[in-house]
Amino acid sequence: MTMVIKESDVPETSAPGQPQVINCRNLVGGQWQNSSGPQRQIISPHTGALIGHVPMSSVAEVAAVATAAAAAAPGWRRMTTKERSVPLFRWRELVLANLDSLALTAASESGKTLAEARAGILKGVEVAEFALSLQNLDAGGAMEVSQGVTCQIQRQPLGVVAGIAPFNFPAMVPLWMIPIALTLGNCFILKPSEKVPLTSQRLGDLFIAAGYPAGVFSIINGAKETVETLISRPEVQAVGFVGSTPAALSVYKLATSLGKRALALGGAKNQVILVPDADPDFSVRGIVDSYTGCAGQRCMAASLLIAVGNVDDLISRIVKTSASLKLGRDHGMGALIDAAAKERILAIIDRAEKAGAKIILDGRKATPPAGCSGGHWLAPTIIDHAKPDMECATTEIFGPVLTIVRVPDLSAAIALEHASPFGNATSVFTSSGHVARTVIEQATSGMIGINIGVPVPREPFSFGGTKASKFGHGDITGESSLDFWSHLIKVTSKWSGTAASNWMS
Repeated sequence: MTMVIKESDVPETSAPGQPQVINCRNLVGGQWQNSSGPQRQIISPHTGALIGHVPMSSVAEVAAVATAAAAAAPGWRRMTTKERSVPLFRWRELVLANLDSLALTAASESGKTLAEARAGILKGVEVAEFALSLQNLDAGGAMEVSQGVTCQIQRQPLGVVAGIAPFNFPAMVPLWMIPIALTLGNCFILKPSEKVPLTSQRLGDLFIAAGYPAGVFSIINGAKETVETLISRPEVQAVGFVGSTPAALSVYKLATSLGKRALALGGAKNQVILVPDADPDFSVRGIVDSYTGCAGQRCMAASLLIAVGNVDDLISRIVKTSASLKLGRDHGMGALIDAAAKERILAIIDRAEKAGAKIILDGRKATPPAGCSGGHWLAPTIIDHAKPDMECATTEIFGPVLTIVRVPDLSAAIALEHASPFGNATSVFTSSGHVARTVIEQATSGMIGINIGVPVPREPFSFGGTKASKFGHGDITGESSLDFWSHLIKVTSKWSGTAASNWMS
């Protein structure tokens, strides 16, 4: 029977009265365990209501989860890829059966709209579907390299690996890592963001229900201290991370200093180059959706618009479309994660205005949706005539704020893109193949969009940036991720008694 999470189990932040408060636990050796550590409150970004508590796990509790994962590793490793895919098939069906309630949980704790939360879960399902294909695609290879001598490649798991996830995608980012790492034969420990741990609790229930052996998938809750303790555990062989650039660099340095693999994705200041020949429908909708989606709280948000030449008519349309967006969980645009994020963003907007930039769309006095006066709301905001070196043009604001820098030509736009320390994404809106090709060939970002404001690759194409947007080699999804989560073992064999004389005889 397919397990379905009841609606009564999910915090409903828009319903009258107090939402249900969920107390998060750690998943250790296949069992949910209460933590003895201090508890932090989880506050709904939509309403400001208390919706849960999350523990700051102790050093001993981190050790327990790592020990349990290490105990499960030998048995899980011995299974074939096909055998390891069986529970993932079941897990996929469970997620789809519980999609609405999972989306409600993710939206409730992250500030997303229901549609955005649902889309994030489905992207995670897409990664799981890629992982399921590995039983047929990742067959290694063998060749007779000399008379009687065969060389063969075998992919083998690392053992115990860990993933550290951010607040902005409570389902999608963990699911970038978990299905692939598990299917390759690793045991996986997830440390969700302490700001959004509720969705991981739901996913953990589904991993148990899908039949994964005890200890193969685990969850440890906590904050920075927990991350550092987990990375330092001798059982953990590799660490995947997504978050801000300073945090990504810190995780990368700690893991690699201990001789471990690390792939740490950091922040971004994604550029959208807008040229006069851009299609109005493509460009306006694409740019608005990019910088306002998830309230701008995503590393693929188009936060810097590089306006080439005279594009005033297109900018006017962007302002008009942005101003028409409604705020709310069920439609329009969601909320910011917490009060601190809102205060930080408002301060950046204020400083931009004082520095001489022009606020052509001001969302600072947004009216919250009905019943959500205690939430953290900011309407779309557009800053025009910013100088390239202004804070608003160089800093990842991580909110629904679009900064416009005007340049005379495409060469100047490319030069501005090159100057950015980040390299996640660059998009261009144009009707010219020559302009598009120039951006593809000269941009320094890891992901390029042509008339697409959020150029996230679909599986099996991998996700990953360049420069200060990524520390480590390879990408976190797709084919590029396989080498990160596994060893390539090379086997050279000779069984023939041939008398051939060669260098391997």
